[in-house]
Amino acid sequence: MKRTQRVGILIKILSDSPNKTFSLKYFCDLFGAAKSSISEDLTAARQVLAEMELGIIETTSGASGGVKFVPYISNEAIAELQDELCKKLSDPGRILGGGFLYSSDLMFDSQLVKRVATVFARKFQNYGADYIATIETKGIPVAVMTAYLLNIPLVVIRREAKISEGSTVSINYFSGSYDRVQKMSISKRAVAPGSKAIIIDDFMRGGGSVKGISDILSEFDIDVVGTGVVIADAEPEKKKISDFVPIVYMGEIDEANRVLNFFPNCQIF
Repeated sequence: MKRTQRVGILIKILSDSPNKTFSLKYFCDLFGAAKSSISEDLTAARQVLAEMELGIIETTSGASGGVKFVPYISNEAIAELQDELCKKLSDPGRILGGGFLYSSDLMFDSQLVKRVATVFARKFQNYGADYIATIETKGIPVAVMTAYLLNIPLVVIRREAKISEGSTVSINYFSGSYDRVQKMSISKRAVAPGSKAIIIDDFMRGGGSVKGISDILSEFDIDVVGTGVVIADAEPEKKKISDFVPIVYMGEIDEANRVLNFFPNCQIF
C-alpha cells in the first residue's frame, strides 16, 4: 500500500474515533508495516490536519502510549458559526407566545450540532471530565455529540424517574424559564461517586436548570468542572451559576415589534 493511501486510512480511522488512543502496533499490524514507517505516516497526517485546521494528532510514549485524534475548530470557524446562529435565531418567526423562542430546528440540525459540539470539545478537552451531563431537553443532541468527541459517557438526567432506571435520586429545583419548581432525577447506576462532569445544555435563562443538575450530581460527590450552553439569556445578568460558556447570547426580545437580538460570546476562549 502506498504511503498516501496509508495516511488517508490513518486519518479516517483516528477521526472516526476522536480521543480514543490507538497503539502503534495496531497500525503496524493493520498495514503490515514497521513502526518507523507508521511514525512517518503519522507525521504526514499530523501536518495535513494542522494545515487545514481540521484536528490534532497527539502521540504519547511509553507502554500505555499510542496515538489519538483530538477534534479542533479554528477561531475563524467559531466566529462564522456564531454569526450563522445569530442570524438564524434573529428570525422574527421564532417568537412564540409567552416570550419563548423556537429553536428545535437548530438543536436537531445534525451538522450544526456537530460544529457546536466541536467548540465545546475544544474548550473542555483538558478538563479531565469523566461524564457529560445534560437534562431531558433539546440539549441532548449537542450533549451526545460532545460526549462522542471527548470519548466519555453521557448521563441524561430525567424530568421524572423511570422504572427502567432502577433506584434513583431526585431533587426539586426552580426553573427560571418556566417560573416554577420542577423535579429531576438520576439513576444511582448512571455515575460513579467522586467523578468529574461537564454540563451541556441548549438554553439558559437564570441558570436554575444547570444549578439543579449541579446539585443532583453533588449528591454523588461529583465535581462539575465546566458548563457549556448553546444560548444564554443576557438577563438576568446575575445567574444561579457563575462559570459557564455560551456560544451566543440572547439580548432583548421585542414581542410587539417582533425583533430579536442575538450576539456572539466574544470571550469563548
